[in-house]
Amino acid sequence: MDMKLEVVVVPVTDVDRAKDFDTGMGWRLDACITADDGLRVIQFTPSGSACSIILGRNVTLDSCCTGVHSRREVGAELVPGGGPTARLPHSTATGRPSRD
Repeated sequence: MDMKLEVVVVPVTDVDRAKDFDTGMGWRLDACITADDGLRVIQFTPSGSACSIILGRNVTLDSCCTGVHSRREVGAELVPGGGPTARLPHSTATGRPSRD
């Protein structure tokens, strides 16, 4: 099964400093989100990369996303190898949840 790393999440204490640094690296700013609960995240894609990075305040390191063609096929491959048996989350290329 072909799996690709899509997003890596990294917690930071100073989102503005991280934003300035990544902008200075020439990375593309994909999103900048602030929520009422103190969550603040920015998403960048490094030049030439298929993987984005989310940097933010009040985020955890255990968050990352992989892109696959079929989550059913991935589940069938992971479970016999001792992988997770919980429901695998899924969203479409537009970010909308899918029932597949």
